[in-house]
Amino acid sequence: MYQPAHNQFIERDSERLHRLIRAYPLGTLISLGDGGVEANHVPFLIDAQAPAKLTAHVPRANPVWRQIDGQSVLVIFHGPNAYISPSWYASKAAHGKVVPTWNYAVVHVRGTARAIDDRTWLRNHLDALTAAQESKFEHPWAVADAPAEYVDKLIGGIIGIEIAIDRLDGKFKLGQNRLAEDKLGVARALSTINPELARLGDA
Repeated sequence: MYQPAHNQFIERDSERLHRLIRAYPLGTLISLGDGGVEANHVPFLIDAQAPAKLTAHVPRANPVWRQIDGQSVLVIFHGPNAYISPSWYASKAAHGKVVPTWNYAVVHVRGTARAIDDRTWLRNHLDALTAAQESKFEHPWAVADAPAEYVDKLIGGIIGIEIAIDRLDGKFKLGQNRLAEDKLGVARALSTINPELARLGDA
């Protein structure tokens, strides 16, 4: 990811990066496969306790788990994003020297992957992954709500993935380079069309 040294958009706060991953857990797993560079879209959990790691699972039929075992991989998490119209800037009325842009927040995670073919690990992972997503609901569903033999059969069809995190890179392009009045105009517009991005800009 292009990050000039003077870039105002670099995000180094690990807690903020972890929050984005938890809020937008569907990651794009980039790896090198037999046919070249491959991308798989997988929901992840992040364990921020040292040593930090990502965990996920894929179908056993997906060859990616064999290809990435012991390999360095990249996982990209995309947060909220939106087109930014120059008409939202106060600067447009002042001098007109404005152009459109795109605001976004992303996190890149690099680390070494390993495949895990262990039923106990997989069941614990599925419980944790489900709980993380279901916790927002009034009546959360749990893996234990399904018949045990049904769950056991499904677990046999998946493989776990654990990625030991070596590096986190964040880029939160949220108009930090704009004048205060321009930021306010963007925040007002985004509050109706993309409130998640508007709130992120206020963080």
